[in-house]
Amino acid sequence: MLRAYDEKGGIGVYSRNIVAELLRLNDGRHEFVLYYRNEAHLGQFGDYPEVTERIIRGRHKAVWDQVAIPLACRRDRLDVLFHPKFTAPFLAPCPVVMTVHGADWFVPEQAVFYGRLDVQYIRAIMPLYIKKCAAVISVSQLTTDNFNAVLRLPPDKVKTIYFAPARHFRRITDPAALQAVKTKYQLPDRFILTLTKRLGDGRKNLRQILDAYAQYHRQTENPHKLVIGGKDCHLFKAEYGLPDAGFGADIVFPDWIDQQDLPAVYSLASLYLYPSNLEAFPIPITEAMACGTPIVTSNVNGLVEIAGDAAVLVDPHDAADIAGAIGLVLSDGNRQAELSAKGLARATQFTWGRCAQETLALLEAVARHEGRHVV
Repeated sequence: MLRAYDEKGGIGVYSRNIVAELLRLNDGRHEFVLYYRNEAHLGQFGDYPEVTERIIRGRHKAVWDQVAIPLACRRDRLDVLFHPKFTAPFLAPCPVVMTVHGADWFVPEQAVFYGRLDVQYIRAIMPLYIKKCAAVISVSQLTTDNFNAVLRLPPDKVKTIYFAPARHFRRITDPAALQAVKTKYQLPDRFILTLTKRLGDGRKNLRQILDAYAQYHRQTENPHKLVIGGKDCHLFKAEYGLPDAGFGADIVFPDWIDQQDLPAVYSLASLYLYPSNLEAFPIPITEAMACGTPIVTSNVNGLVEIAGDAAVLVDPHDAADIAGAIGLVLSDGNRQAELSAKGLARATQFTWGRCAQETLALLEAVARHEGRHVV
């Protein structure tokens, strides 16, 4: 089920990569049917004889999930249906596996980042989705533990399978490639990088990032500039009342950065700053680690789990703590080199090859058990 294929966030990254990696891994033993909503994707896997690509109509995602997909499953006589995003078709005639990208709605301090009605709806429907599924993939151990604690699930009903940055994320050292990306986005010579989005700026903790950068800027004789990437992020200047002089003059908004250019941007950055309030599997942290970029991130939820000792951890609610960590890293070349080396080493734990192998093994086990809970 690939209705999330077009999403620009982590779920879209996961959906696109898990399909490509499962097909890369397949040795002809399995047939794959790919259900799209967007006709533009038809034919991209036309070179795979074991792949059938279909457009499934459904103007509303609930109709697509709960009516159109079950009908398609019955027509195609599937053995297993896999949805990379957290819904499950209740009328699917075959076993279902879905991936959950967090349990935020069930954790009070995390649920505050969602609307009250959204929280109530997910709390009501998610247990039913999980009951329908033969198995559930979780993108972090924190997510697995939260679902197990809140819903008291059978042992191993939810299995943690980490995903990874796309294969092209690596340290870029070619001067010409770096200069081309630097020119394309008009990046400064020395900068701190953060990535966010307008509708998620509260969750991404942008207010504290800006306050921390203002403090760091005041305390530093020759401060690095701050690059804030993301669609329509230039609107933050007015929305947050950033001044034209002082620290505000040193904030750069390149807007959306293309995926193919991100490794060079990470490689150019002196620091990746990501003190987010809420993440299950923070894909930008793994991208920065794979590029060897020193990281400052939050000491909470999935950020700690994924970053491990390859980052400086801060209190996301304390701008002074964030500012101190920025200054500590940028003023110490040895600390930067240590964090870079630790990030590169830790990044090897998160690979699409491993993710695809574990995912395929789970799908095969579900098929063998004909939809019964797989232990």
